[in-house]
Amino acid sequence: MNTFQLEAAVRDAAGKKATKAVRKAGLIPAILYGQAPVELPYKGTLNPGEKIVDIENGKGIVVTNLVVTNENVRNLIYTPQIYLVELAVKGSKTVKAILKDIQFHPVTDAILHIDFLEVFEDKPITMAVPVILEGHAEGVKAGGKLNLEIRKLRVRAFYNQIPENLTVNVEKLGLGKVIKVGDLSYPDIELVNAKNAVVCAVKLTRAARGMESAAATS
Repeated sequence: MNTFQLEAAVRDAAGKKATKAVRKAGLIPAILYGQAPVELPYKGTLNPGEKIVDIENGKGIVVTNLVVTNENVRNLIYTPQIYLVELAVKGSKTVKAILKDIQFHPVTDAILHIDFLEVFEDKPITMAVPVILEGHAEGVKAGGKLNLEIRKLRVRAFYNQIPENLTVNVEKLGLGKVIKVGDLSYPDIELVNAKNAVVCAVKLTRAARGMESAAATS
């Protein structure tokens, strides 16, 4: 994965009122979720903006309330590429993270909130990776149309083993045929999507149906 450097500032106050004030100032509220569990009750020292969220079985994770600017995150979000984010929190720390979730306004599509997940070399993560089709399908040569049904596949792997994209070779894909998730495999990563989910298909077109009919009557 490519690396994206992003600056963030700690957000001391939380809650609806504080979040509304952040957006009014032209900033985007964000949260960094730590992935390393800590024992509860937590006896360590928390930095500004940090709090402990109880997960289960006497374990918790550290989450940090942040703010980022629209300008800084634009090239991270509005792109088909995926990135490892080097998140520099002013006056605190720099961590490696990935985008976990983004909330958009239902009408204006403005970014309302961003969730980041801290990553570590020894802990696998799950994220969506773009699919790229490679080759000229046999079914297309016969008059069919190649459709990409799933633009991103969810994979589970260590972050340094996740590729920028997943290539699917379609050269042998015939007319009316499909490639499913279960048909694919890649080294060092696990595909999380349902195995029977269709990734791509060559569908019949009017031209292809006409060619089939002509061949049948000749």
